[in-house]
Order: sequence, then structure tokens, then C-alpha cells
Amino acid sequence: MSDVGARLDRIHSVGGCVLRAAYAGFAGLYLLACVVASLSDAAALWMVVVAAVANVAAISGRRFVVWAAGAGTLSAFSTLYLGTAVRPDFGAPSLFAEIGGLLIVLARIVWKARREQLVPIAVLLGVAILATPLRWSVIAAALFTAPLGITVAIALGVGLYLRALDARRARSLAAARRDERLELARDLHDFVAHHVTGIVVQAQAARFAAQSGAGQTQEQLDQMFGGIEKAGTEALTSMRRMVGLLRDAQNVNAPDGDAVADGGSTTRPVGDLAQLQELVEGFTHPPAALALAPGLGTLPPEVAASAHRVVQEALTNIRKHAADAASVRVTVARVGRDVEVAVRDDGRGRGRRLPSGGFGLTGLSERVGALGGRLRAGPRPEGGWEVVAVLPAGDG
Repeated sequence: MSDVGARLDRIHSVGGCVLRAAYAGFAGLYLLACVVASLSDAAALWMVVVAAVANVAAISGRRFVVWAAGAGTLSAFSTLYLGTAVRPDFGAPSLFAEIGGLLIVLARIVWKARREQLVPIAVLLGVAILATPLRWSVIAAALFTAPLGITVAIALGVGLYLRALDARRARSLAAARRDERLELARDLHDFVAHHVTGIVVQAQAARFAAQSGAGQTQEQLDQMFGGIEKAGTEALTSMRRMVGLLRDAQNVNAPDGDAVADGGSTTRPVGDLAQLQELVEGFTHPPAALALAPGLGTLPPEVAASAHRVVQEALTNIRKHAADAASVRVTVARVGRDVEVAVRDDGRGRGRRLPSGGFGLTGLSERVGALGGRLRAGPRPEGGWEVVAVLPAGDG
């Protein structure tokens, strides 16, 4: 995962903890006041206990489903007992805390619970909430059932909406990963075809020389077989780096993939630094400059193609989200045995805000991770934004 995604996850986690702590503090103070006001009424004190269990369930993390089922069951049995035997004071304030906690639990259950648990627990919680006025009288139940029904419907709607958002995001992430894997499959075809073609050509040259009767020196034979060996090794390396990611893409429509790779209509060229130069030169709003460090050497095809993909995605994001940027600098340099590809701009993210699915970096993370590299994206200390990928490239 990219640094941006990890940082957002941490922010969401911390925000959730702060919200739970704030709610727990408010609910605790309210229930404490209810205890002080109900010291002389055993039924009211028991309702405070039920409300406390409901609010603990509302903020619980681990074993949330167990807490939810327990809170709903306790509330329902309390209504059954108090409504038939005790009839507590109509003004018991803890009932509002109990209903509020149960509504939060209901929304969370609809949002997060597994399908086999969703319906029975949601029904239990809904019945427990709607039945609470029966603790006083049938008349109270008749008066308050309709408003409570509206609040239950709102809680159900909120839970279903959040569940739909999660499902849509999961489908979008799966689609982004599937598309990137499919593109990797096409790249793998191109890389292997490139190397195998070289092997075939050199083997045909050797065979032609042998059939023509032209004598081959030991040095010439060694050079020819060395070229064949190098091409075969590079093909195996490309396959080894990419097939790991493609293992999870077996559900992709194979005939479509074959049509792209083998149909003969259009095969995508193997990525190289010349194409990267063309890509950067074509980016003029804002103007972009490419700096290739000396001593890069010959990059493996999959590394060059991935570098091209990183730069393409970064420039696309700049065009979408940083219209105020004055300049963009693209650098490709050696860092030990690795190659660092960096795209940096000086924008502040103001101006143009075009729609984006938000999963481009997810696909890049899949590609870079498949090669054994790292991807980092985030703001620069001096201002602007940067996307930096470190790709393993061997000795070059």
C-alpha cells in the first residue's frame, strides 16, 4: 500500500478512537447523573444498568456482535419484566440514553455485521427499541411507537448506506487491481515475446551459418550462445517478477486477454526510456522536464515499463488536481542496485479539480510491489507533491 493510503488509515483509526472516547465520556456523565437522580428507585437504577450496557455496546470494538446481541436481549427482557411487574417512573431519564445507544448499535450492525448475523440481530434490536414504551403503559406505547419507528428506520438507512459505500469501494479496489493485473499480463506477453524473438533470431543465424558452411570461430560461437543465454535469463526474470501478482487474476476473462495479446491487431510496444521522454515532452500544462541521471545502463523491460506507468499516473494526477503548479520535474536515477523514479511539482492543489476514481495509486502499488519495489506519494516539505517509486533493476 502507498504511504498515502497507510496515512489515511491511521487518521481514520485515530479519529474513530477520539470519537468513541468523546461519546463514552458524555454517556458516562449522563448516566452518572441518572444514578444520582434514581437512588431511591430500584427499577430506575436497573434501567441505568441496561442503558450502560447499550452504550458500551455502541462503542465496543472487539466482540461487537456479542455486545450488540446482549444489549438487545437485556433491553427486551427488561421491558417484558418492568412492563408487567414494576411500571417504572415515566420520567426515567436513562431511557433516552438506552434508546440512543441501541440506535447506534443497530446502525453499526447493519453496517458491519456478516449477512448471516445481520437480520436476526437487527430484528432483535428493532423490537427492543420499539417495545421500550411498554415499560410504562399501552397508551405510552401507542404514542411513542411511531416516532421510535422513524428513528429505527433512520438508523437502518444510515447503516445500509455505509454498508453500500464499503461494498462499492471494495468493488472499485478489486476492479483497479484486476485492471492493473490485466495490463501486467499484456506486458508479460510483450516482454517474453521480445526476448524469445531475440533467441529465435540468434538461433536461426547460427543455423544459417552452419548450413552455409561458413566456419565459426570459438569466440563467435561463445558470443552467439551468450546472447541466447542472456535473452533467456531476462525472459525468466521478467516472468518471475510478474507471475506472482497474476496468480490472483484467474477470474479475468481469458478470451479477452488472449485477444489483446495474441490477436495480432495491436500489440503494445515494450516500454523504454525513449517513450518516457516522449511522454514528458508532451506534458505542457504545466511544463514538465525530464532528467535522466548518467550511468542508468540498460533497464529490464518490466522496470522501464513500470517507470513509464508511474510517470504517466503522476502526470495525470497533476493535470487533474494541481492546476496551479508552475513546473514539474521528472527524474530517473540509480540508487545503488535500484532505480528511483520521481515526479515532483510545486503546486498547492488549487484550481482545477477534475473527477477521479482515486485508485490510480492502488494500481501502481500493485505493480511496484509485484516487482519488489516501493511506492511513496505525499506532500513535499517545501511545498507541492511528489510520487517516488524505487524499482529493483539489478546491476544494469
